[in-house]
Amino acid sequence: MHHTIVALERIHQPLPDAFDFGSDATYTLITHETTPTRALLHERIREATIIIVTTITLDAETLSANVAPHLRLVAVMATGTDLVDLAACKARGIRVTNCPAANIDAVSDHAIGLYFAARRRTVMIDRLVRDVPSQWKANRSLGAYLRYKDGQPPLSCKDEVMGVVGYGALGKNIAALGRALGMEVLVAARKPSSDPSSPCTNDVNPLLPPPTNTSTSTPSEDPPRTPFPEVLRRATVLILSLPRTPSTLSLLSTPEFTQMHPYAVVVNIARGGIVDEHAVLHALQTGLIAGYATDVLAVEPAEGAQDSPLLSDEAKDVNVTVSPHLAWFAQRTLRNLGAILRETVEAWVRDGVEEKNVVV
Repeated sequence: MHHTIVALERIHQPLPDAFDFGSDATYTLITHETTPTRALLHERIREATIIIVTTITLDAETLSANVAPHLRLVAVMATGTDLVDLAACKARGIRVTNCPAANIDAVSDHAIGLYFAARRRTVMIDRLVRDVPSQWKANRSLGAYLRYKDGQPPLSCKDEVMGVVGYGALGKNIAALGRALGMEVLVAARKPSSDPSSPCTNDVNPLLPPPTNTSTSTPSEDPPRTPFPEVLRRATVLILSLPRTPSTLSLLSTPEFTQMHPYAVVVNIARGGIVDEHAVLHALQTGLIAGYATDVLAVEPAEGAQDSPLLSDEAKDVNVTVSPHLAWFAQRTLRNLGAILRETVEAWVRDGVEEKNVVV
C-alpha cells in the first residue's frame, strides 16, 4: 500500500529523515513549515492517509470524509491530544497516536523555573530595576515588592508545601524535584463533583481509579492521595500537570482561589483553560494568592488583552509570569519526539501494531 504522509507544521520540530515501512508499503512525505489557515489545512489533507500534527486543531469537519476521505492515522508529535476531535476519529475508525513522556524532563525543569520566578517575583523585580526614575535608588531597596500582603518576606523551598494536581509521569517527576528541593509534597485526589449524581465528573487524573481511602497509599510506590480541598488549603505551591478535558476546564476559578493559602503560587504547565484567567487575575489583585506562572493560555498564540486578561495593562502590577507554550522545548525533547513518532508510525504501517502510543 502507498501512504501519503502530510506533516502540517514542521516549524515546531524536525521530522525523521525517513520511515522504514518494509517492502510491503511505500510512501510520499509532504512537509509544510506551517499551515496558517483552515482553507489551506483542508486542501493539504485531502489526499493524506497519515497526518503529522503538533498544535493545529483538527475538528470534526476537518476529520470528515468530505475533507479527508483517505485519512487513517493522525500522528500527534506531542504528548497532548486535546487538539484532535477524538470522537470524530473514533467514529471513522481513524487511529490517533501521540508521543508520551517525550518532554517530561524539559517541562519539569520549566515548572520549577516558573515556581522560582513566581516565588521571587522575578518579572516584577526586573521591570522595577529597569524603571527610570529608579525606585531602587530613591528608596535604597525594592524589598517591599517581595513581601506578601501581611508584610512577611518570601518563603524558601524548605518551607514550601507543593500540591501536585495530575500525578501521571510528569506530575511524578515534578514531585520528585520538589522533594529534592526540600518541599513537602501533597498529591491531590480527585476534585469533588458539584453534581452528587456524578461523583467523578471533575476527575483531575482520569487514568487513576478513585481513591477509596485517602489515608492509604495507592498501588506500588505512589504516595497517599490528599483530598483536593485540603491541597488547596495547605499548598503554598500548586502545580497543574493534568490533561485538558471537559471535566478539567476552569478547574481553578474564584471558589478555589478563595480556599487557597495567601502565600500560594500556582504553576500551570498543563493546558490553557484549566485556570480561569479572569478569576486568577482577580485573585492576584485582591491578595487571595501570591503569584501565577503559566506556560499556557486559553487562546494561543496570544496577542494582548484581546486574547488574555493576563496580557492586559491590569496584569502589569501583579505577580504574573507567562511563557509562550515552550516548556517542552529542549534538545532532549526533540530527539525523543522524532524517535517516538518514527517508531509509532512505522509500527502502525509495517507491523499492524495498533497498540503503540494509541489514544483512539
